[in-house]
Amino acid sequence: MKRIYLDNAATTALDTHVLEAMMPYLTTHFGNPSSIYSYGRESRMAIENARKSVAKTLGAHPAEIFFTSGGTESSNTAILAAVRDLGCKHIISSKIEHHATLHTVEHLHNTGEVAVSYVNTLPDGHIDIADLERLLSESKEKCLVTLLHANNEIGNMLDLNAVGNLCTTYEAIFHSDTVQTVGHFPFDLKNTAVHFITGAGHKFHGPKGSGILYVSESVKIKPFIHGGAQERNMRAGTENVYGIVGFAKALEIASDNFEQDSEYISSIKLYMLQQLKEHFATVSFNGDPLGRSLYTVLSVNFPKTEKSEMLLFNLDINNICASGGSACSSGADVGSHVIRAINNNPDQVTVRFSFCKHNKKEEIDLVIEKLKEII
Repeated sequence: MKRIYLDNAATTALDTHVLEAMMPYLTTHFGNPSSIYSYGRESRMAIENARKSVAKTLGAHPAEIFFTSGGTESSNTAILAAVRDLGCKHIISSKIEHHATLHTVEHLHNTGEVAVSYVNTLPDGHIDIADLERLLSESKEKCLVTLLHANNEIGNMLDLNAVGNLCTTYEAIFHSDTVQTVGHFPFDLKNTAVHFITGAGHKFHGPKGSGILYVSESVKIKPFIHGGAQERNMRAGTENVYGIVGFAKALEIASDNFEQDSEYISSIKLYMLQQLKEHFATVSFNGDPLGRSLYTVLSVNFPKTEKSEMLLFNLDINNICASGGSACSSGADVGSHVIRAINNNPDQVTVRFSFCKHNKKEEIDLVIEKLKEII
């Protein structure tokens, strides 16, 4: 049986057109973009064209786009800059953030640089906007609000405009980890009240190790990495030219095909949800899968039994790739902090299935059959 890959929220397969766009920068165009001769200028031109392309797709200005190694670096940069350069002394976040945010916030709290508050999450996994407003209104210090646009484990989506407008009202800085949504949703950053967003190429069929940080022109921050004048003095180190070219190409393809791809992937998610309900009376779902939710993610609870406890392992033996939650920690399955925060039920086993344009209904049918055998 060929491998069925349903862990696209962890990473996606590299698009062949993206690989084609990258290849010249892995072979003939190998010049250092900081060099002044033609080899270097070719690489420099490729980076700046990629920047313009990304900015256009996201509705931003090219000067607001910085290329990074991925979402983790981008979030670290934004959160540290908000505290050290923009004077935020109070961070408001949630218990269901990605670890790139959670651990950074905890680190700053442990070093005594900030106070931290966690906004309540509602039973369906959404952020309690009324509680966020209460925290902002009661804060005596300048706040940084850092909240995921779409939760990588349960798929719930934040209303960026509602949170952005609250942050504007209370003069707070707003950072959103948009790693699961850049490349999957249209953005219009000129008309969104957000100071920082992040992106990672490998979440939408681009290369790993390529990312972006959007920094609104309304704020000025200092570099996170020192030692060179790259990225307009904002990020030292020779640029990952082929990664940057690949990121821009993948984003262009994702943007051009958004409507048909999102509709198709939504139909795969819905089909799996219906099939699970039909064949497993005791199955339940985390978050808000049929509401304000990422069309690529479905988080499923199965009752814990001797058979289901080893569910991921048994799926893997049957060539089905899924995850228990976030794949960004390590190979160890220590249980999910997100699931614990919204649905702390020790009698359930949670599996995240996440989809892409390459998945087919026949694959879902095979997975359902295998689940019936295993459980």
